[in-house]
Amino acid sequence: MLMIKKFFIAPLKGYQYISRMLPASCRYYPSCSEYATWQFEFNRVDKALAQSTLRILRCNQLFDGGIDYPVVKYTPPLLLELSKTNFIIKYWLIPKSETLYYVIKDYGAY
Repeated sequence: MLMIKKFFIAPLKGYQYISRMLPASCRYYPSCSEYATWQFEFNRVDKALAQSTLRILRCNQLFDGGIDYPVVKYTPPLLLELSKTNFIIKYWLIPKSETLYYVIKDYGAY
């Protein structure tokens, strides 16, 4: 499953590299490509593809744009499992409801 996600994330990273040289044109924050990358990292491929497609379709003059963080379903690991691993905080998960979370990237970690 990880290889399939990497298959979809690789072209997004390539597009992000090229788009840094062009003027910004996305009406949302985070940009549509960053939103899609986050969706593929946290969701199943089919759900991430659907959510990313809907976001790209909303990125036009008919919608106002603004801040639109991805919402993902997440079950936190047990505290005991966290103590066994060394990790760097890459994303913050802000609760929306009991199992749904907003994904916010921690830019200070890099």
